[in-house]
Amino acid sequence: MTLFWLILLPAFAYQVLSIVASLRQHARHPSQSGFQPPVSILKPIHGLDPGMYEALASHARQEYPEFEILLGVRDDSDPSIPHIRRLQREFPEVPISLIVGADRAANGKVGMLCALARHARHSVWLVSDSDIRVAGAYLRDVISPLEHESIGLVTCLYRAIPHSLPGSWEAFGISIDFMPSTLVAPMVGIREFGLGSTLCFHSADLLKAGGFEVLSDYIADDFQLAHRILHGGKRAHLSTNIVETSLGDTSWRGAWRHQLRWARTIRFSKGWGYLGLPITHAGIWAIAGFALHIWLAAVILLVARIAAAVVSGWLVLRIRRPLWHALLAPLWDLCAFSVWATSYASTEVQWRDRRLRILRNGRVEEISPR
Repeated sequence: MTLFWLILLPAFAYQVLSIVASLRQHARHPSQSGFQPPVSILKPIHGLDPGMYEALASHARQEYPEFEILLGVRDDSDPSIPHIRRLQREFPEVPISLIVGADRAANGKVGMLCALARHARHSVWLVSDSDIRVAGAYLRDVISPLEHESIGLVTCLYRAIPHSLPGSWEAFGISIDFMPSTLVAPMVGIREFGLGSTLCFHSADLLKAGGFEVLSDYIADDFQLAHRILHGGKRAHLSTNIVETSLGDTSWRGAWRHQLRWARTIRFSKGWGYLGLPITHAGIWAIAGFALHIWLAAVILLVARIAAAVVSGWLVLRIRRPLWHALLAPLWDLCAFSVWATSYASTEVQWRDRRLRILRNGRVEEISPR
């Protein structure tokens, strides 16, 4: 019983921190600045994601003085190329370049970023995934904080747009679990974080840290990029701008693989800190409290968990789903705990059409087909 209370109290404290962090984020306003330097947008592409054309077009529609878009594919057979050509035709006023070919790297995405970087003309770089969809003021909002020398990187929260029932479940988990953890991180002193939805920085800071090349063998390229840029004492800035991403998995198996790859990536990035992740899964401890007949504590923890889900998903990310969905938060926690436990069963992950093995230091190696 004493052990349970030692878990319950930190679990409750985390939910309170999550609520406070979400309310703070909701109360913030976009940065207002005249700092608008030219920007190079670097986007590695592999195949077609749902809604990819509209996502790319949203970048071409930016209300920003000067920017270029560099789109990289591995070879001429990539199915995204006709869509990129269409983008170039429909937005002739925007410099949009298609770069074919990538450097050799265990992390294929980083290999494409290495190639794109050699063609970038501007000193501020913005890296984001190919399925990220943004609003018209996006560039203005994420670039302006870089005016301050203390800020080394700007990143964004995101809401996931599903295209299937498994995708809807995964999107729900992102909004009530992963996004709140990002908001809590700065409150507990974590400086080095960045999300693949947006990584915006001065190119000189990355080049000083070794360029994209030093990330080529790591699976968590976004974490490693943030770590290396911010290691010198600068800090990450979480923008108030919310972007959107698509979840393309249409099967429960695909969603499970995605979650497991994500979990194993975090496990090797966070080290021993990953062991404490179940403290954030308050739903399982509330259920345990009911099983042990600690009714009041279990009810309080359950209410805190549901409240945290409402504040992060509905208030911060502005996801318009029925409020009763928040009641499913404890069920998500059970699933998340299962993913956490399973993540220790192997070091292998499935990443698109490749099977990779994560090594002890977070690097990856490709597993040869049998």
